This record gives sequence, C-alpha cells and structure tokens, in this order.
Amino acid sequence: MYKIEELSKIYVMGRVRVKALDAVSFLIPDGEMLGLAGRSGSGKSTLLKQIGLLDRPTSGRVFFGDREVTRLTEGKRAQLRLQYLGYVFQEYALLGELTAHQNVYLPGMMLGRKNIDYKQRAKELLGMVGLADRIRHYPKELSGGEQQRVAIARALINSPRLLLADEPCANLDTVSGKFVMETLFKLNRELKVTVIFVSHDPVDRQYGRRTIILSDGNISEDIYLT
Repeated sequence: MYKIEELSKIYVMGRVRVKALDAVSFLIPDGEMLGLAGRSGSGKSTLLKQIGLLDRPTSGRVFFGDREVTRLTEGKRAQLRLQYLGYVFQEYALLGELTAHQNVYLPGMMLGRKNIDYKQRAKELLGMVGLADRIRHYPKELSGGEQQRVAIARALINSPRLLLADEPCANLDTVSGKFVMETLFKLNRELKVTVIFVSHDPVDRQYGRRTIILSDGNISEDIYLT
C-alpha cells in the first residue's frame, strides 16, 4: 500500500507562487493500475515526481507501506529509487552508444545484487515487451515505440514494486502508443507490479483499473473502472 497524505507543492518564481498540488490525499493498493489524468498544468506530472521521490513536496507526506519516505536523505531516496521503483519517461532516455540489451541491464549492474544474471534477465524482459529480435540494435536503429518498450524493460530490470510512466505515449503515433499501453497493462497483470501512468489522452484510461483526474492541483474525480 502506498499512501499520499495532504501533499502540496508550491513553486516560487520570483514574486509569483504557483500551487501545483493542493493537499492531495489518496491510497494506492499493491498491484494497482492507476492513471493520472487532467489538463496540462493540472499537477499530474508533479504528483508523479513526488510519488517517485524525484522531487520533495512543500508539505505533506508519502508512505511506502508503513515507511514515511518524504523526509529521507537524498542518498536513501536514491537507494529506494534504484531498488524499488522503475521509471519510464516521455523522452525514452536511452544511451545512444549502448545496444537495447545493454541499456536494459545497466541499472541492474549498478545495483550490484549477487547471484543475479542481469544480462539473461534483460533478454527475458526484452522478450516480454516483444523485442527479442532487437536486442543488439542501437536506439537510432529502433522506432519510437520500440525505444519506449526498451525503456519499459529497463525500468523492470531490478524487479521494482512500483512502475511510474510519465506520458509514455506522448511522442508516439497511435499504433505505437497502443502497443506501449498494452505492454504496461500486460506487465501489471503478469508481474503484479503496481503501475502509475500519466496521460492526457482519454483513450488511455481504458488500461487502468482506476483513474484520478486532477484539476488545478486538486483531485476532481477518482474513478474506479468495472
């Protein structure tokens, strides 16, 4: 269970104070497939960064289980991100000089867990996202949709409990975007990993069990799909 408690974020730009989040609270059960939706500037990406420990709130708290993680030192937050969280970014963020295979297993090597064959696990993950025949290709040799699926496989290399995807289809055509969302849906079902994705496209809501719609930093709707 993940708990978001009275989370607020205010950005100060000179004399201007912009409230991106306004005392947002909700629970996320393990295994959830949750979509964050809303207009541009509604606070959805800001909220994802708070949950993913990429930024600190102005006030409020984030809990992983019984552990409050908001006030941890940056070193401990970095360790949590590497061990328990996986990230999929809009821009793919792949290293151009590495193959798809190398891009995927590199974070596993950084964690340094013994008795785990990260190279083999990377091959298995690339197979799960439909890229078994592309493991030796470099990013420039892959389509946008294929690069995003490499990014998803990379996010899973350390067996995270929580996978965060920030507008994963924003740079993709309709067909590639559908494939990426179906991949996230499949991984949520098969690996039981909790998935939180941000999207501005109403079509993507069909992939979540639940959609939280934000408006001006507040939750305007919390919808459970049947």
